[in-house]
Amino acid sequence: MRMRNMEEMLGALLPWAERNSMIRAVLMTSSRTNPEATVDLLSDYDIELVVTDVAPFRGSDAWITQFGTIMTEYREDEEDSITRLVLFEDGVRIDFAVYLVKQLQAVIELPLLPEELDIGYRVLLDKDGITSGLKQPRHNGFVTEKPSREAYNTAVKEFWWDITYVAKSLWRDELYFAKYMLDSVIRFQMFMPIIEWHIGANNNWTVNPGKNGRWFKRYLDDQTWAELEQTYAGADLEENWQAMYAMTALFRKLAVDVGGKLGFDYPHALDQRVTSYMRKIQRLPKDAEQF
Repeated sequence: MRMRNMEEMLGALLPWAERNSMIRAVLMTSSRTNPEATVDLLSDYDIELVVTDVAPFRGSDAWITQFGTIMTEYREDEEDSITRLVLFEDGVRIDFAVYLVKQLQAVIELPLLPEELDIGYRVLLDKDGITSGLKQPRHNGFVTEKPSREAYNTAVKEFWWDITYVAKSLWRDELYFAKYMLDSVIRFQMFMPIIEWHIGANNNWTVNPGKNGRWFKRYLDDQTWAELEQTYAGADLEENWQAMYAMTALFRKLAVDVGGKLGFDYPHALDQRVTSYMRKIQRLPKDAEQF
């Protein structure tokens, strides 16, 4: 089945929106309207429908099926808005946000655009001129901001606390929990912010590295990216020990770099104590009764 292109998608969407009296404006947002973003075959269409009444769009998916056969869908409902994330059988994905005119009017009154519009938007249809008051996007929504000293210290200290769970779980042969801590909690709550701050500091705090590290490879140098790859492992316990130490080494390198550029002290003594503790756990016999 051939995937439809943007011209075909908008050719179906806009005439329908023009005929529907409840739809007063249509906007496209996100990557397809951001000149800094990379767009490819699989990029979503983020479409906002500004309407006088949400209820008819909430009650049935009939209005969506006219755009193609639905493969799968995610639905979210709030009092004055709905979200329908739809993947069609030909591979086209449209993320619909449907909300009331008054909500767009409230956005117009804000001193700054919300990030989801500031990253980029394009008005596809405006029957009443209600979008004329929208500020122009700066295309810098979701840009990484400098951390406070408190945020930096919290990320570093929590990293060196939680990493001990990984070492203990690997020694106990509790792979599932070790993976949860290393590849979920630590990777995304403490490790990822340090990488984002490193990228921000090296790019004058003007870039968006993408959600959950999506564009890290774009902004990290080849050596650092290779070091990041070493923080991943399969199911072998020894591989996971090595991945854990690779993560601590890269965390240390980037956190020291960020701290130095922002004037924050890195806790080298804490790092050394915890690293020694984990090395000792790794060397313990499986039947050890004394530490």
